[in-house]
Amino acid sequence: MRRREFIGLLGGAAAWPLTAQAQQPTMAVIGYLSPASAGPNAYVANAFRRGLADNGYIEGRSVAIEARWAEGHYDRLSELAADLVRRRVTVIAAVGSSAPGLAAKAATSAIPIVFQTGGDPVSDGLVARLNRPGGNITGVSRMNVAIDPKRLELLHEAVPKVAVIACLINPNSPRAEGQIQQLQASARSLGLKLEILNASAERDLDSAFAAMVKAGATALFVASDPSYTAFQDQIALRAVRHGMPTMFATRASVEAGGLMSYDSSITDSYRQVGIYVARILKGERPADLPVLQPTKYELVINLKIAKVLGLTISEAFLLRADELIE
Repeated sequence: MRRREFIGLLGGAAAWPLTAQAQQPTMAVIGYLSPASAGPNAYVANAFRRGLADNGYIEGRSVAIEARWAEGHYDRLSELAADLVRRRVTVIAAVGSSAPGLAAKAATSAIPIVFQTGGDPVSDGLVARLNRPGGNITGVSRMNVAIDPKRLELLHEAVPKVAVIACLINPNSPRAEGQIQQLQASARSLGLKLEILNASAERDLDSAFAAMVKAGATALFVASDPSYTAFQDQIALRAVRHGMPTMFATRASVEAGGLMSYDSSITDSYRQVGIYVARILKGERPADLPVLQPTKYELVINLKIAKVLGLTISEAFLLRADELIE
């Protein structure tokens, strides 16, 4: 077990004020575009700020930020990206998934863009290649969609007697169909039945869990989606009430009451976006900055939740964990 790492707050967390460019005419303005909501994503926004600050750019002093949050409405991203372009921001940080990056890319070929995504930026159409992305766009990919099969496999190893696993997915996500196909193929190879259930907002959870119970699911796989950050605690709470072990996409979800996660560091990926934005502000070109990918994935297990569920996890499996939360 190791100490938790905490990202220091670099200013107000939840609400970034709209920039008054008239008051600071020489200040560079960064557009921040996310499909998620501000409050629950303050911790990753602060990691982004940390990347900026570590490279000499502090909000309100040397740089301003225009934040645009789609609040889970992916269909608003094009409009929000176009608004940032009209405001003539210096750089756009398009974070949370491939969708804001694609919206920004469609809106401008002149303003530099730094994306943060969990998908494959080549197959998603963000860049032509990883090492030299070309054009006005580069970024960071956590490749967490690519490791969905591994996450499902780990959940199966932790609870080997489970035969039916529910999969909660956001149908509004542009990558939902690809996620479903990949996970269904992985489930078949493991001899599991995967029950796909849709939820795009907290209001959908009651019906989704009722469907899980009806289908006989006894474990839950939560597909990665930035919108889920807003109600990850409610997903975890309902899963515990139904006695379901859970596999989430992020460590924060395990802290919120999930059983397990397997992923690269989300805060580090946002910090890297901040670093790339700072480098561009200093004169580097996105075309020359390779797309960054994680080099390490971590398995995190919440032993408190395992105890509440009455779940016995093998010692061999626990020894594979990078962190045990007690």
